This record gives sequence, structure tokens and C-alpha cells, in this order.
Amino acid sequence: MAEVRKVVLVGGSRIPFQRAYTGYRDKGNLDLMAAAIGGLVERFDLKGQAVGEVMGGAVLNHVRDFNLAREAALNAGLSPATPATSIQMACGTSLQAALLLAGKIATGEIDSAIAAGSDSVSDSPVVVTDRLQHRLIDLSRARTIRERFRALKGFSFAELKPVAPSTAEPRTGLSMGEHCELMAKEWAIARADQDEWALRSHRLAAEAEASGLLDDLIVPFSGVLRDNNVRAETSMAKLNDMKPVFDRRSGQGTLTAGNSTPLTDGAAAVLLASEAWARARGLPIVATLRAGQVAGNDFAHGDGLLMAPTLAVSRLLDRLGLGFADFDLFELHEAFAAQVLCTLKAFADPAYSRAHLGRAEPLGEIEETLINPMGSSLAYGHPFAATGARILALAGQQIAAGRQRALISVCTAGGMGVAAVLEAA
Repeated sequence: MAEVRKVVLVGGSRIPFQRAYTGYRDKGNLDLMAAAIGGLVERFDLKGQAVGEVMGGAVLNHVRDFNLAREAALNAGLSPATPATSIQMACGTSLQAALLLAGKIATGEIDSAIAAGSDSVSDSPVVVTDRLQHRLIDLSRARTIRERFRALKGFSFAELKPVAPSTAEPRTGLSMGEHCELMAKEWAIARADQDEWALRSHRLAAEAEASGLLDDLIVPFSGVLRDNNVRAETSMAKLNDMKPVFDRRSGQGTLTAGNSTPLTDGAAAVLLASEAWARARGLPIVATLRAGQVAGNDFAHGDGLLMAPTLAVSRLLDRLGLGFADFDLFELHEAFAAQVLCTLKAFADPAYSRAHLGRAEPLGEIEETLINPMGSSLAYGHPFAATGARILALAGQQIAAGRQRALISVCTAGGMGVAAVLEAA
């Protein structure tokens, strides 16, 4: 059996993240993803070159996005000899893509790969009602006047009302924010603590932005040079003024627009390779992608929609024989401040650890200064499929600057979680 090879992170690239309906309001998933991959192509001199595979996807897909990863790879300037696979795992899409590609590199199937994700809320698909859809299909198949009249029989103008994309979970009918409100109540996460976490994220992201630490990771696109969601000027007073948006009636809602991620357009990509492939081309090696783990929970029956990362992290650390003390960096996706705080409480809770993680002892607490030291999704924004690649690239940059080992986790819709470990090369 062939030896399992080390998988290295060469680098990452993303376009500036923009609030929905602002900088990229006329751009789609393909435009965004091609630009992010194009940043890697230009930075690492891959124009016209073939890489082993490109894998990526989007959560909000149009029919025209059916071969998104392949078209983005070609538009970015890679050789037509580069195969591509489109995938989707909600908010974990690009991190899961990286893990799948890493497995192919580790086993020798390919030597290099690009994982990517993009999402455009501004270009969300708006569809017609099911009844009108079937009526139009019948009309297109009609061959006689009688058949055409039969297809139109019973038509109502109400059928013309467009159907906007739904954010509700099919199994519960609740949105992600409504589910997170339930989690916040279960874990007794105070509104002030959520606002403080959001403020922290914006402050740290603004510091990273001002210091130039993000410059190598961001490529201009469509005249946009920087993220437009980071709020250096925000304060607890401003955050406190915001009203709950997912529980407006009970008087106990705590999730606001300020402590939740905004709807965001953007794309991100990372270049992975075998160590030999990278060194042969004189490319940098910023970190080693050691392992990953995915998990799912029974969120429809009370597990907590966004709590699956606790399962993924626990199983991953068990496999590797590691604990929190072995890490000096934790990059935790911030879908909501409450979600992060619930997760941190769960990691340290003995009863939860026994019942849900099968652990005799909890993983424990994490030193706050080690968590998202350059800010995270609450500040930068969250283009669903792109977030994993953004976090992976940012963690890699911090490891290249001196950190030794990073734990990454991303929660997703559908009660799933993705985790990964990144180490110094």
C-alpha cells in the first residue's frame, strides 16, 4: 500500500466580502469564484497550468451554476486539463472540499488541488410556484390548441407570485437564527455576552485590516478593494440599541443584526499540494493540513442545530490523541455570537460531554485570547460556501507567522459540523 503523504497548504485567496446588495449586486457565483481562484492562479504562477483537481460550490445556486467549479477553474485561467467537481455542504462547503481533496493528495491520486466556495445573496435564485412551473412545462409540450388551453385551464394570477429562497430548515420550519435563539435560551447565553463577542470580533478584524495582515489574502474584484462589513467604530452602546430579529414576540429574544452574521456576497479559495509538488515549484508551504472530521446531530429532536461542531471536534481530537492544551490557535466560525458561546460552554460541560460526546471528562475551556485573534465571520461576513476556505487560509497565515497548531470548526445548516487541524510544516 502506498505511503500516506503529507498535505500542505500553499496559500489562500479571496475577494473582499461585501454585504448583500452592495458591491457585487450584479455578480453571480461564477464571477465570484473565478475571481478567488484567479487570485491563486496569479499569485502562484498557475496560468495555463493544470492542477490535480478543483472542488468547490455554492449554497444559493442557479440552474446556470450546474457545473460551477469547472467553469470557474477555466475562467480563472487554469488549463482545460484541470478536472473540477462541484459540491455543496451548506456553510461547510469549502472546508469539506479541502478535506476531500486532501485525502486524494494524501493517497497519491493527485499532487495538487484547489478548494473553493462562493455565494451571492444579491443574485439569489427567485423561482415561480410549483403550480406555474408544471403549467409552463405542460404548455411547452402542448402540440395542439386544445392541449394549450388544457394547460392553461384554471390559471390564477396568484400563480405569478415569485417564490423567494427559503432559509427555513425543511425538518423544523425554523430559520437558523430561530434555532440559535433556542440554543441561546437552553445554554443561558446573555444578550450582553453576545454583543461583547460581536464587538470583539469587529475590533480584532479592524486591527488585522489596518495592520495589513490580510493584504496577502485578498485580491481586488469589480472595483472593490476591501471588506465592507468590518465596523471599527461599533460600540456596546450601538449594539445594545439593536432589536432582536429572530424572536420578536416573547420579550426574551437576544439575537440581533449586530451579533449575527450579515447576508454576504463573496468567494474564497485555497491551494493544497503534496510537499514534493510545492517544493519542486518553489512555492511556499505555510502549514500542514493534518486531518479533518465531519459530524451530524439530531437537531430536529432537540440536539441544537449548530452544535454538531462539538461532535466533529471531539471525534477528531480523539483520533489524533490531542486536547485543547495542544493548540495555540482556535478558528471558530461565528455564524452567531450565541452559537460560539454555546459551543464553548458545551465543551466545558460534564453532562453534555457524557450525553452527547461520550466523554467521561469534558474537553475543557479554551483561553479566549487564542480564539479568532484576527476576528471572524461576525466581522468579515459569511458568504456561506466561502467561509471554510477563508478560515483555512487565515489560520494558515497565522501558523506561517509563528503559531504551531490550529483547530478549525464550522457549523452548518442541517445540523452538521466540519472540523480540521492545521499544523506548522
